[in-house]
Amino acid sequence: MIIDRRTFAAALATTLLVPGAVGATTSVPRAENVVLVHGLFADGSSWAGVIPHLQAAGLNVTSVQNPLDDFDNAVASVRRVLDRQRGPTVLAGHSFAGMLISESGVHPAVSSLVYVAARAPDAGEDYAALAARYPTPPASAGIQFDGDWGALTERAFLEDFANGVPTPDARVLYAVQAPFNRALTSARTTQAAWRSKPSFYAVSKQDRTINPDLQRFMAQRMKAETVEIEAGHLSLVSHPQDVARLILKAAGS
Repeated sequence: MIIDRRTFAAALATTLLVPGAVGATTSVPRAENVVLVHGLFADGSSWAGVIPHLQAAGLNVTSVQNPLDDFDNAVASVRRVLDRQRGPTVLAGHSFAGMLISESGVHPAVSSLVYVAARAPDAGEDYAALAARYPTPPASAGIQFDGDWGALTERAFLEDFANGVPTPDARVLYAVQAPFNRALTSARTTQAAWRSKPSFYAVSKQDRTINPDLQRFMAQRMKAETVEIEAGHLSLVSHPQDVARLILKAAGS
């Protein structure tokens, strides 16, 4: 549903922080663009619920279709889109894409970063080792590989990856699930853009794909302005207005 721009802007103006937010309001430049990046088991359409809210606020929005075949290729797909932006740009990533925005977010067009239930490793950090410090989320057990290409089983997708999303919608997302290359599981970033750019983080409190306490640790470490959403891993699908509100805050709107 497309939201009237004036109605949404007025609602936003009355809300300084999303319920559950912690920390002081971050001062950011006013952005003109938003670039959205999807993670594993998904494609660019996973942002479809968020995009209309951002467009209604007058922002130019691009959802990257990254190949999920090689870390350098995936980062390059983000940088190509950033190269086309004119003016300050919010770079937002969901899930695995947190690594992509951490790596590419040093781009001069990027004015702020938004992590949505996302990985946020430090430069050179072994994310798998970091995640191992927390209980393993259920979705991990549902990954099946066909050679070097992995995907979630339907049960794991519906119950663990898309928990909180209405079943008919979750089944559509499962139908367009994008397989990922095994090499991505051992990739490491060489940059941590959150160390130099204003950062925001949306924690999914009912996440069964990335442990919520791990999300909180990463958000606190980067000193991100943080909100907690009563959602599973796909908060951008089940709670698009909450996610959009955080992105608009990162855009200085």
